Amino acid sequence: MLGVPSSRAEHFEGVGTISAVRRLLEYAWDRDTPPLLMARRVLFRLLAEDDDPDYLFEFGGKSVPEDLARRGRAIMREAAAATLAQAGYEGDPRLRGAARRIIERVATYLRSPLAQKPFVRVGNQHVLPNEAAPPSIYMLHMLAHMPLFRNEHHDAVALLDHHLSQPLPRQEAIQLCGSKAIAQPHLVLGDMLPNRSAADHDLVFAIVWLELMARLGFLRRNENWCKIFDRILDDRDERGVWHPHKGMSAARSSNPFIWPMYPLEENLSGDERWTDITFRLGLIARLLGRQIDLT
Repeated sequence: MLGVPSSRAEHFEGVGTISAVRRLLEYAWDRDTPPLLMARRVLFRLLAEDDDPDYLFEFGGKSVPEDLARRGRAIMREAAAATLAQAGYEGDPRLRGAARRIIERVATYLRSPLAQKPFVRVGNQHVLPNEAAPPSIYMLHMLAHMPLFRNEHHDAVALLDHHLSQPLPRQEAIQLCGSKAIAQPHLVLGDMLPNRSAADHDLVFAIVWLELMARLGFLRRNENWCKIFDRILDDRDERGVWHPHKGMSAARSSNPFIWPMYPLEENLSGDERWTDITFRLGLIARLLGRQIDLT
């Protein structure tokens, strides 16, 4: 479901259903086209609050402990909700119900003392306890495409805004699932773009993060993110086309969460190298309400 092609794959070998649907949506495919209609049924099924092992997909196996099954279903549920939200199903009661349960769990966690000191020591490492429920990258993507739902849950969204502006802890997102400590790279524990160095380290992720924050309405209120965005804009030429600050290579990223969004161009050679980044910068500017000069 969540798989993305390897860097050596030709075309889209190894892509999962959720990743594929999100990419087609980025290409502006209509949600009622046959491929997306075929995927819609299983995506809505994944929203159910159950631990059915038949819907664990890559998280499944011959015998999956209950705690790991619960974790796998939760990840699938949020990823499916994010995809359906992007497809324009915000008004569907099934999606709204799942989104309400997701945001209530996260809001309850953010209001609790555990959110202030989320890590506990187990053996020789610090991990998130079983009951911790930080927001995930999928939840953020879901909310970004549900503006009416965000207005209805503005208190929880305000808590989320505060959480995302906090410094990212040094510890990685590793959480107890039963008695096992499992990496949770989809969890967001704070500000994922704290400075320009972080943006230079992975420019593609930085732009995807800025777009996500702009859709959520958080970007305009965060002075640091706005400065980073303006500095990236400074790398445009006189025609408004972005070019890297150093070198002439296309921007790349190994982050699997952004694969559905970048690169959308078939080839990253010639002037096509700059298309994706230039488009995203323009999109973020529009989301911020800035005037776009096309002359």
